[in-house]
Amino acid sequence: MALELILQKIKNGLKKRKVKVFLVFLFCSALIWFINNLSRSYTGDAVFDLNFMNVPDGYLYESASKNKVGVKLKAGGFQFLRFNFMNKRVNIDLSQLSKNDSSFFAPVASYRQQIESQLPRSMVLLEMDEDTLFFEMLPVMSKKVPVKPKVVINLAQNYLMEGGIKVTPDSILLTGPKKEIDTIDWVRTKGIRLPDLDADFSRDVDIVRPEKLEHTTFSENGVNLKAKIARFSEKVFKVPITTVNFPAGAEIKTFPEMASVLCKAKIKRLQELEESDFQVVGDYESIKDPSSKELKLSLVKQPEGLHSTTLLEDEVEYVIKKE
Repeated sequence: MALELILQKIKNGLKKRKVKVFLVFLFCSALIWFINNLSRSYTGDAVFDLNFMNVPDGYLYESASKNKVGVKLKAGGFQFLRFNFMNKRVNIDLSQLSKNDSSFFAPVASYRQQIESQLPRSMVLLEMDEDTLFFEMLPVMSKKVPVKPKVVINLAQNYLMEGGIKVTPDSILLTGPKKEIDTIDWVRTKGIRLPDLDADFSRDVDIVRPEKLEHTTFSENGVNLKAKIARFSEKVFKVPITTVNFPAGAEIKTFPEMASVLCKAKIKRLQELEESDFQVVGDYESIKDPSSKELKLSLVKQPEGLHSTTLLEDEVEYVIKKE
């Protein structure tokens, strides 16, 4: 009984071995057939996406009459197999386009030659769409416009900003269709907020691109914003009131005789100032009603380097004593 089982296992093993040998020979035959067929030449259809580059100077590309082209190719089976996994895109150079009165165009012969130059050496272009390519181009112009910062600054108590915000660059060059940039007089930055500022700052900020500038390019996409922040103090100066243009021989007396000028500046600068650096004037010609006893005041002289000056009295009372 045991001997019969052993003989049966041997027979089954031989059968399985024959099946394996058969499968190996079948696979080899199929592989030889496949390789033999791939070594032959074939023709086939394909569609190329057209990538347009090198737009003529002074123009922007807007659209083309077609963005794809159908072709018939001849190549070996191996080449076609590899070609099916490639990105089917070819570049079309627009720098040498032909031009008539109203449009740009590329004759078939012109762009066919460009397509052929980008194919593998073993691949032949047999046929392709016989359509001339027409292009819509937008004539462009350049315009320099200022950049306006959009900044909200909240200074810390007793601090001031010296000289305003410096924008670098303070203007940019727009290049695009005339109809897009004709009405643009300035561009602005993205908004930023600087709370409780008590030190110099420098910040790079992007420029906002208006939606209608679809085909316009910017020479810069951002600017640098910078400002100096300094601690300040306040001081009130009592300045004599000078009266002018009153009737000849008249003696003028104002109440009070001195005007108060409030100055804001850095402490060191305030320490350098004197009352004589300021002049407050009451001009008789500013009186519209002769019966009025109020004389308007104006600050006509003040030194440089101050953050602000405020005349605390807008007007004073006066009397005229004639000799």
